[in-house]
Amino acid sequence: MRIASLQPSITIILDRLGCLDQLVACTRYCLAAVPALRDRGLAIVHDSWSTTVDELLALRPDLVIASVPYRNESLAAILKAGCPVLALAPHSLADIAQDIRLIAAIAGAPQQGEQLVAEMSDAVAQMRRSTADLPHHPRVYCEEWGKPLIHSQLWVQELVEAAGGVFLGEPGAVTTSEAVITADPDVILAAWCGAGDRVPLERLAGRPGWQNLRAVREGRLYCIPDELLNTPAPTLIDGLRAIASALHPGLLGTSGAIRSLDRNPSVPARV
Repeated sequence: MRIASLQPSITIILDRLGCLDQLVACTRYCLAAVPALRDRGLAIVHDSWSTTVDELLALRPDLVIASVPYRNESLAAILKAGCPVLALAPHSLADIAQDIRLIAAIAGAPQQGEQLVAEMSDAVAQMRRSTADLPHHPRVYCEEWGKPLIHSQLWVQELVEAAGGVFLGEPGAVTTSEAVITADPDVILAAWCGAGDRVPLERLAGRPGWQNLRAVREGRLYCIPDELLNTPAPTLIDGLRAIASALHPGLLGTSGAIRSLDRNPSVPARV
C-alpha cells in the first residue's frame, strides 16, 4: 500500500502501528510530529486543506488519507481525478479508536491496531480510576482558539473528565469572553490549533475582566501544546497526563508539557 498522509494524526498512527514504510508522501507538519521521517526522503505535500490534484497524482499513491480540517473541494477534485481518498472526521475518543482500526486494516496490521486501541483505552480507564475519588473536581475552561473564542473538541472534554475535571461549555462551539467570566473556571487550559506551546497566556490573562477570574488569580492558567490535545491520535494520552498534572498539581505528578502563566515574561514558567 502506497499511502499519502495529509495530516499528522494519520502519520502518528502509522508510526505507532509500525507501518511508516507504506508512506510515500506526508506534510511538513508530519515531519515535526514524527522526526523519524526526516531522513527518509519522502515527498512533502500540502495538508488536507490546501493539497492539489497535481502534486498527489504525480506520486501515484494507492490511497490518500485526509482528516479534519479539510476542504471538500480539494478532496472532491482528487477523487474526480481517479485517486482514492479516505477522509476522517473524528469527534470522540471512540471515533479515534475506530479510525485507528480502519487505518490498521488498510495497512495490513489489524492486530497492532487492536493493541494500540487497547493501550489508549487502558490509559484513560486507569486515569479515571485514579481521579474518581478525589475530593475536588475542578471546573475547566478549555480554549482551542482565541479569536473567536472556541471551546476544545469533544475528545478533550472526555479527557478532562477522565482526569477528574468538569468541562465547561459546549465542545467545539464558539463562546464569548463574558460567558467565561460568568462561568469563572477553576482552571483554564489553552491549546490553540497550530500554535504549539506558544499560546500567549499573558494576553489571555489581560482580557477585560479576566484578571478577576479564579483561575487567573490563583495562577491556574496553562498552555498545553497543540499536538497533545488537537491531534486525534495516540498522543492524546500524553495530553491526558498533561491535563491531570494541571488539574491536580502535586497529587498526580507534574508534566513538563504544560506551561503556566508567566509572571516574568523573560523566563518561561513551566510546571
